[in-house]
Amino acid sequence: MQSACPASAGLHTNPLPDGRASYHLLAERVAGAQRYLDLGCGDGSLLAVLAGQGAKQLAGVNVSEGELSSAHARPELADAALYLGSAEELPFADNTFDAVVSHLALLQMPDVEQVIAEAARVLIPNGRFVASLAARPEPASGYDLFLALMRPHFAATRPEQPLPRFGEACTQDGLSELLTPAGLEVVHWEQVTLGTPGPAEEVWQTAVEKYCDTALLADGELEDLRAEFIARAPRISQDGRIAPGERLSIATTELTNAELNKAEEYIWL
Repeated sequence: MQSACPASAGLHTNPLPDGRASYHLLAERVAGAQRYLDLGCGDGSLLAVLAGQGAKQLAGVNVSEGELSSAHARPELADAALYLGSAEELPFADNTFDAVVSHLALLQMPDVEQVIAEAARVLIPNGRFVASLAARPEPASGYDLFLALMRPHFAATRPEQPLPRFGEACTQDGLSELLTPAGLEVVHWEQVTLGTPGPAEEVWQTAVEKYCDTALLADGELEDLRAEFIARAPRISQDGRIAPGERLSIATTELTNAELNKAEEYIWL
């Protein structure tokens, strides 16, 4: 049975206010590295951004053969090492990468603790690990309204398939607790808002694509929910447009395990 929230939910459909994709946020936080690994690389969008900022070595792992085929088809990734498989068992030697990144994929992986351990293993000393996580939408935003309508609906009709809750304490605090034993020190947590205001109908449609598998809804259910969303939208609109309110939490960490060979330390530019 399909999940109420597909694994790709929340992925980078909305741009930053300046028009860039959210992939650029992670790329900025590992700027200066030369060897990159993307955990859950999808169609290679983040790796393509990293290629554009002068990377010398690119690698990625993903469990979807279709998405990985799209990554292989990108000309800028012709020399990238792309592997079909899980991030729990990486096919790379110790101390291989200057930076490991993961965009909205880490918490979709079955064994996050093992993934983090593997990321630390393949990082060089002082290498950087940056992960983005879906966060709770801004209050009084389009996505906040959407989830406020959808959650009780799914709880009442499909209690075995609740919509996800983003931005809970287990997302940030729990992840920090997993990073430290692996030798990764949380350098910085930040939250970034994505998207630009748009018509209520447009925001509704993108919210459906991000958060809800419409195949689970009976005829008429989605239309009833859409009508209620449109009716409530004026309360949070400005000049007839509403902000989606999509947010990401970004963790930037560095490998500080004292047992690693400090002779191989990487100096960030």
